[in-house]
Amino acid sequence: MPITSELRPDGIRVVTMANPPVNALTVQGWYDVASALDEAAADLDTKVVVLRAEGRGFNAGVDIKEMQHTEGFDALIGANKGCFAAFKAVYECAVPVVAAVNGFCLGGGVGLVGNADCIVASDDAFFGVPEVKQGALGAATHMARLVPPHMMRTLYFTARTIKAADLVQFGSVLEVVPRDQLDDAALKVAGEIAAHDTRVIRAAKECLNGIDPIDVNKSYRFEQGFTFELNLLGVSDELRDDFAGTEKSKR
Repeated sequence: MPITSELRPDGIRVVTMANPPVNALTVQGWYDVASALDEAAADLDTKVVVLRAEGRGFNAGVDIKEMQHTEGFDALIGANKGCFAAFKAVYECAVPVVAAVNGFCLGGGVGLVGNADCIVASDDAFFGVPEVKQGALGAATHMARLVPPHMMRTLYFTARTIKAADLVQFGSVLEVVPRDQLDDAALKVAGEIAAHDTRVIRAAKECLNGIDPIDVNKSYRFEQGFTFELNLLGVSDELRDDFAGTEKSKR
């Protein structure tokens, strides 16, 4: 299965994404992430979640191939709703979510990480929202939680990426460690959280969400409306076809 969930004896639940080659998730994959986080929220034995990935990178976003091989708008609508559900589940998880980011974290990956409560990254990790290349918009809401406003706009308009080490200065990434130490670093932070009374931590999570200045769910949903418009105009299909052709030629 691409998404697995394991509850450790210390109350740390480890949710792992493993969908090679690049952890780009299908519509079902996004819903599976949402289900795993919802399960963690409902399980009173879960004190904290570590969201991690196996393979070359953390997450490459939506599976473009599924999008282009599906007639009509079913895959588009499914991906939009699936991403919305997954991002929402991370943000609204009743316990803190620690994201352990390795390699690339792009598009939907930024949506997951931007809604997490704590981010630990490997020294090869980088973040980006290259949606403009595929005629889509989204995850600006979540990138804005990682970098200051003008940096977010520059990254968004240029489709540039930013290294995890550069995010430490903004306070959005807690620490950057060698790749082989990433899991231990994430578990260490999670362990510090799990050591506290889970009733207090759950109350604190709800409290902090309640005082957030931005409604991330509504903000992201607003972004998705422009993606629908671009698809109706045919722009998205054109750019996704170009992207798929470029990726195929690379292989």
